Amino acid sequence: MQPALTVLNIEVSFDGKNVLEDVSMELGAGESLAVIGPNGAGKTVFLRALLGMIPYRGTITWAPKTRIGYVPQKIDADRHLPVNFKNLFAAKASILKLPAADIEEVIEIVGLNNNIITTSVGHLSGGEFQRGLIAFALLGKPSVLIFDEPTASIDVAGEEQIYDLIHRLQDAQGITTIVVSHDLSFVYQYATKVLCLNRAGVCFGEPDIALTPEALEKLYGPHKYFHYFNDSHSDDHRTKNHDIQQ
Repeated sequence: MQPALTVLNIEVSFDGKNVLEDVSMELGAGESLAVIGPNGAGKTVFLRALLGMIPYRGTITWAPKTRIGYVPQKIDADRHLPVNFKNLFAAKASILKLPAADIEEVIEIVGLNNNIITTSVGHLSGGEFQRGLIAFALLGKPSVLIFDEPTASIDVAGEEQIYDLIHRLQDAQGITTIVVSHDLSFVYQYATKVLCLNRAGVCFGEPDIALTPEALEKLYGPHKYFHYFNDSHSDDHRTKNHDIQQ
């Protein structure tokens, strides 16, 4: 079966300076890729290259008929702007010539209520706004969803809801997901593959294999991360050391 995405030797430069280089990876259909690395490592640049938003050198190959949905890290919404997600869903459905039933379907999948979709976007909480963006991205039935730090402005309880939703989309609907995240617990719990970036590709593979202490030290520096691991005498996952320091 052809991979959902193949990336070979990607390089990106701005003003003659490389900001991303030597990045290669392959992702199968229905898999979940977590992209991790410190601030300024090129994670968002990598996503923008995948989306064709910036020039790059190398090869990015999507499977035929791939439909991509994109959920940005944030959108600065004017609190006085009289626009709500009901308006946004209707506008996108009109452009794509989608039936009203498709809007109802994504609203149900994401778990939005009428109050959320009729409230001006500038007055929604971070979690509500992010769920609305996910529903918006789902319109058109994408086969791939790309998330740029989907929990960056959300509290801990909201984080778990968003991660749970991403996992359900991958598991129940077979959607391939690519998620930039700083949360290693999410990587170990939900990702089938992890790509480590620090301007260059540091590691790639299954989290339990790729995320060695040596790889994490190369990524974040010594003693600047926690390493999530399986205790051979327990079914529980545990952590040691410290949270990632950005």
